[in-house]
Amino acid sequence: DPQKTRNLGKVMVKLVDVAQRDVSQFQVMDMVRKGILPQYASLNLRNQVSKIAAIGGGTNADIQFWIGGPDLENLAKYSEALLKMLEDLPGAVDADSNLVLGKPELGVRIDRAKAADLGVRVLDVATTLNVLVGGQEVTDYYEGGEQYEVHVRAQAEDRMSIESIRQAEVPSLKLGTVKLEDVVALQEGEGPSLVNRIGRQRQVMVLANVLPGYSQQTIIDALTEATLGFDMPPGYSFGLTGKSSEQGKAAVNFLIAFVLSAIFMYLILAAQFESWIHPITILLALPMTVPFALLSIVVFDQSVNIFSSLGILVLFGIVKKNGILQIDHMNALRSLGMERREAILEGNRIRLRPILMTTMAFVAGMIPLVASSGTGAGTNRSIGLVIIGGQTLALLLTLIATPVVYSIFDDVAQFVRRKK
Repeated sequence: DPQKTRNLGKVMVKLVDVAQRDVSQFQVMDMVRKGILPQYASLNLRNQVSKIAAIGGGTNADIQFWIGGPDLENLAKYSEALLKMLEDLPGAVDADSNLVLGKPELGVRIDRAKAADLGVRVLDVATTLNVLVGGQEVTDYYEGGEQYEVHVRAQAEDRMSIESIRQAEVPSLKLGTVKLEDVVALQEGEGPSLVNRIGRQRQVMVLANVLPGYSQQTIIDALTEATLGFDMPPGYSFGLTGKSSEQGKAAVNFLIAFVLSAIFMYLILAAQFESWIHPITILLALPMTVPFALLSIVVFDQSVNIFSSLGILVLFGIVKKNGILQIDHMNALRSLGMERREAILEGNRIRLRPILMTTMAFVAGMIPLVASSGTGAGTNRSIGLVIIGGQTLALLLTLIATPVVYSIFDDVAQFVRRKK
């Protein structure tokens, strides 16, 4: 672990297969928060109970908010203030940061005046320390057709000892060699175990998870407002990364997809019905479908995420078919000379059966997704439940609202024709 320090420890727990347990991963996380961590509250421990990224390292926290700037001490101060704010913010849990202080370090300060008097160059001091601690390749060794690199480095007990480092010798243009302690001052201290950067700028990331039923955007807005309140000097910046950033991009892309889908559906329906009015009657069901989809999310205890948004997008393409069946038959009856009111009543009575059949068939097709179990079942369930709830509730909407809207728009069309 690159952040191995005396004040940092990690415990990783691997859950058994989902089929062998009765609780979800998120319930286990909540059990740890409420049952284990409070026992060690007096130690002022930082904790991050979070999902492990499937590929590579990093974190999978819901909130990933970074602050960047030149001074690490200021970044530590800002991040600590944000962590305290998150502790009191409803819905935010597992507040932590990737800045871990307390790693032992040995500071080396060169006395440049004395080094110049003794004929020691700063480059030679840096090279000597680099060879002692980090090691350096000096040659290659060949044997049996294989090439091996040869590195020179002080033994572990010597490079870990301050006294051994003091006694190391550096080249001198005047005296041949001098001891390192004659030209540098060594001082023990503590520092960050790892310095992270974004765009070549030092940064500290504040992490948090969000409890079910709370808005991630509310927590992000609170972090943004608190950071602006720091009145940071020039050269400091902040932003989102990871899941927080990707969710914002996904929301914008889904909004664009919704708008484009409505436009393309309108153009196709206008060409099929040879009318600019009837497509509007059909597509008015789309915005009224969203509340039903959100209601199904609440009823089935789901969350608004990428998969539920995908389910809403699927609903957009399905809900309109009920209106197409109704309006197409009503227009056909009116073309045969039937009055509008009778055409509406007769058309809806005849089309009720195919509408119910297609709706029941579509909902039945989603049941395997909802009933699925095992790894990844939560993804299927998010999509299936939104579609089942939204489609079932939208059935009542199209059966009642579509004929009324059709009648209203037909009155408007007749009024416009009379004015002309």
